[in-house]
Amino acid sequence: MYSPVLPLAQTSLTPLMERSQPEPGSLEASLVQLMHHHHRTSLHIRDLTEKAKRDAIQSAALVSDLLVDTVNGGVQEAFINEKRIELEIRSLAATISRFIKHTDRWLAASRAINSAIKEIGDFENWMKVMEYDCKSISAAIRNIHQG
Repeated sequence: MYSPVLPLAQTSLTPLMERSQPEPGSLEASLVQLMHHHHRTSLHIRDLTEKAKRDAIQSAALVSDLLVDTVNGGVQEAFINEKRIELEIRSLAATISRFIKHTDRWLAASRAINSAIKEIGDFENWMKVMEYDCKSISAAIRNIHQG
């Protein structure tokens, strides 16, 4: 994943440095210049690589934080919705309990009314029976007086 930092090549420049300065334009001067250029380029590339590595790590950390925030946001929203649903369930349970009590009262009242109506019907039937009996007795008494 990461390229290891390779040490720069250790070259021995002592034979070249023992002289005071290589002659300009000579092969030795060109080699020394080429080595210095290579060394500077290697340092520059290593610095760019380190900077890119730091930037990549920083970007990965930012992406990771954003992903965690996104996932946590969804979890937090689900948790809040769960709490709202639980409160709504409790509220509905209380409302249902009240409706059950009202329904029981209505059922008791309707049963009482039905019972009263039944009693009225029974009373009415009893009255008809009594009226018939009274008419029968009255007719029997008339028959006895007339005859």
